[in-house]
Amino acid sequence: MTSQSPRIYIYKITFEEVLYYYYGVHKEKKFDEYYMGSPVTHKWMWDFYTPKKQVLQLFDVTDEGWLEAQKVETRLIRPFYNTDKWCLNENCGGGFSFEVSSKAGKIGGKKTGKKNYELGLGIASITPEQRSENSKKIGKKNYELGLGFHSLTKEQRSENGKRGGKIGGKKAKELGVGIHAFTPEQRHKSGKKGGEKAKELGIGICGLSPEQRRENGKKLKELGIGIHGYTKEQKSDIGKIGGDKCKELDIGIFSLTKEELSEAGKKGGKIGGKISGRITSSQKWKCTETGFIANPGNLTQYQRKRGIDTTKRIRIE
Repeated sequence: MTSQSPRIYIYKITFEEVLYYYYGVHKEKKFDEYYMGSPVTHKWMWDFYTPKKQVLQLFDVTDEGWLEAQKVETRLIRPFYNTDKWCLNENCGGGFSFEVSSKAGKIGGKKTGKKNYELGLGIASITPEQRSENSKKIGKKNYELGLGFHSLTKEQRSENGKRGGKIGGKKAKELGVGIHAFTPEQRHKSGKKGGEKAKELGIGICGLSPEQRRENGKKLKELGIGIHGYTKEQKSDIGKIGGDKCKELDIGIFSLTKEELSEAGKKGGKIGGKISGRITSSQKWKCTETGFIANPGNLTQYQRKRGIDTTKRIRIE
């Protein structure tokens, strides 16, 4: 092997802006080619931050050298894998000869995926139900072992989600893919279907009891997040924008005829009246002069008959 021959080496990726790092092993096709790792789960970090590479150790360009490099890489990663929050490695262990890896790399990629799809091989040979079942098993196993996504703290997941969401959302908007490929009508229809499905399956907010929803609402209010993070003026502005948009798209209340609006108003009034009546009748008030206890209506009649000021009362329930 000359000084200008392709190399096999172990490298470490660090970032200028953050403390995250990543270990890897690489076999060059040509000497000193540009290579900054092959991340999958955290690829967005390479796009968002400034990666730097440090070559840690060189190995013989042989099958034995490749396997030795894999072993050393595993030894390097193991002390930090799933213990150090800054370590980005999602895999620790495994070793294939560089010859096999090279052949697989040449055969793999888009062409292999397309061919497998045509021939019904690999993942293309199983049904959507089987894929879903396999994903559940893998997810359950990762959860038990604390691997991948489950190795992160809530704070790390939240931070990764925010950064990844911003980058992914911006890119999707630029390319006009995902939700950004839909018209407003399609988004509305899709959201409606999703809501109906969630209600049918009892998932998401539809899976919560009224008490749980109220509790969640209280927490959001305490933390000042979501709608509770806005000032009155901001809420008012958001409401106006939303109202104008609904009117423009003819959705929501603006999609109803006068007859439908009238009918909805009557139903809402009846329901509101019943609820209000139940709430009022369940209240208990006490006359501060005589100590008589009743609901608001009965206590008013009681005090008027006896010439007692109806404001002389306190609520006890």
